[in-house]
Amino acid sequence: MTSEDATTYDVVVVGSGAGGLVGAYLAASRGLRTLLIEKTDQVGGTTAYSGAGIWYPGSAPITRAGADDDVEAGRTYLRAAVADDSRADLQDAYLRAGIAVIDELERNPWFQSFEFQPVPDYYSALPGASPTGRTIFPPALAVAKLGKEAALVRRPIYTEQRGIDEGPVWVGGRSLIGRALKAFLETGNGEVRTGTALKSLVVEEGRVVGLVAAVEDGDVTLRATRGVLLAAGGFERNAELRARYQSSDLTGAWSNGAPGNTGDALLAGVAVGADTELLDEAWFIPGVLQPYGKPLFHTGTRGGVWVNGEGRRFCNETAPYDQSGHAIYRAHTTTATSHLPISWVFDQRHLDTFNIGGPPGEPTAPEWFASGALRKAETLEGVAELIGVPHANLKATVEEYNHFSDTGVDEKFHRGESTWDRTMSYIVGYPAGPPASLNYLAMPDESLKNPLLPPLDSPPYYVATVLLSDIGTKGGLKTDVDARVLGTDGRAIPGLYATGNTMAAMSGHVYPGAGTPIGSSVAFAYQAVLDLAGN
Repeated sequence: MTSEDATTYDVVVVGSGAGGLVGAYLAASRGLRTLLIEKTDQVGGTTAYSGAGIWYPGSAPITRAGADDDVEAGRTYLRAAVADDSRADLQDAYLRAGIAVIDELERNPWFQSFEFQPVPDYYSALPGASPTGRTIFPPALAVAKLGKEAALVRRPIYTEQRGIDEGPVWVGGRSLIGRALKAFLETGNGEVRTGTALKSLVVEEGRVVGLVAAVEDGDVTLRATRGVLLAAGGFERNAELRARYQSSDLTGAWSNGAPGNTGDALLAGVAVGADTELLDEAWFIPGVLQPYGKPLFHTGTRGGVWVNGEGRRFCNETAPYDQSGHAIYRAHTTTATSHLPISWVFDQRHLDTFNIGGPPGEPTAPEWFASGALRKAETLEGVAELIGVPHANLKATVEEYNHFSDTGVDEKFHRGESTWDRTMSYIVGYPAGPPASLNYLAMPDESLKNPLLPPLDSPPYYVATVLLSDIGTKGGLKTDVDARVLGTDGRAIPGLYATGNTMAAMSGHVYPGAGTPIGSSVAFAYQAVLDLAGN
């Protein structure tokens, strides 16, 4: 095909994560002929990697569960967490859309019924914060119900990286994507094209009327009479863009974002005059280096300490993953001390209790040691030599930490004090429980004054490597409350919409609660469809 060949739809959606697929379903269910394109050979994007939490204060699943929550309390908390008046209108649109879109989705059997799971809000000291959170999840899904479409759905990251599958029942992101895919196709108005990569947007008389996409045998022009919705993720896998806006050390190799997220939609939007925001931001997370050479999302640290290139602690290791990830990023970009990588130092007691990379109580898999992902030393001096830090600094760090363990109070970083720390180091917000490989199944020692400050004094010692990862960049095209992309003149670009990580985040520089990224993606896809459908 050449760029002269054109096919016309009412709506063209770029990207197949939650925002893309749910947005495509919402458009097609309104009778709009809708095409969804995906540059890779599988749908799901970063959503398929995730637990699929969706943060929607006051939504029906939370009410059904009898949880103590309402949208106004959520608004109070969101205002306090984001602390940016310029984003207040986006927050209000998000809160309205969250309630409305779940109500609409649950009228379709494929989406019945979302389930509330307690996951504390990430800033528990702020007004309106909920100790049980506002996060809902899709129910588990029997793969057999999907039929041939099951092969189209990307695997979760912890199975994709290992080359294994998760079995006959899907939970989390894969369940959400599978459900949205089937719901979309069953409208009779939907089409999915994989292996179709956005190259540029087509503008006529100031309006976006379609796009040019690269396919296996050339380029194709796809026209959209109502609008184009960009839901193609961020630019976390684009080393050039990350070096320009963030750090040259962040090439994308450590990202837990989907491999196709290279910023195509961002660049296409900018090329037609779109404004941008928050390009220095990402949904940063710590990632523990695995034996196969890649970091995997980590949260729920129970013991040991994280130390930088000077052998010193620098953050609360048990904080919400975005906060500990940002602590690494800030320290790396604003100090002269190396914080890439971080060394996680723990002892035999920790390994015996919690293991790493496998079920607690079982021997550590040999590949952890063979690959160097886990290293061992008989003494702290040996640890210092292994990781290349001054022994005196590491010794002082561990002595201070052990003093905090004795008193039960982390005077430097307040580890174990927040609702998140106390809750999420015992459980993790996976709707069917975490995968055993993520090692969050053993319980901390309740006999300690602070169960999350266990002493670090039982040699031999071990070192795991923590890298700065992310679940996507969060800066992108600037939009209004209807997800219409705004030009550098502040006006909406007719026919162009954005959501998810292609859109500059409603939550600004912070991560208010579990499911904010997917919640934003779905909420603003809903807003976009209401606008382009004339509702």
